[in-house]
Amino acid sequence: MTTTMNPTALLLDLAAQGQSVTDPDTLHDLLSKGHRAWCEGLADVRVGVERETASLSDALLAERCAAAGAPWEEGMTRSEAVSALGFVMWEGVPAALAYTELEERAARFGVCLLDEDVV
Repeated sequence: MTTTMNPTALLLDLAAQGQSVTDPDTLHDLLSKGHRAWCEGLADVRVGVERETASLSDALLAERCAAAGAPWEEGMTRSEAVSALGFVMWEGVPAALAYTELEERAARFGVCLLDEDVV
């Protein structure tokens, strides 16, 4: 695994590594690396969605958001709507789903990125 790996490839790699790991420290390290990659992947998708929707009217953007399951709610700015649409789209990407599976596996071993006192 290299540090120049794109977020999608990194998340898939980390999730694959996590399938056979039971050590809590190793799982925590995988989650930590994965979280950064997950955030980077989300940012990449958001930039793409922003570019793709730049020429859409607010009404067409609202329709696209609703069709994707990210409705443009009253009071939301265009930027917030684009972010919501990007998030919904990212959640369905195999790499994001793989990271969710890694999170669930880690949780079965009592591992998460949040300190229990924070929750």
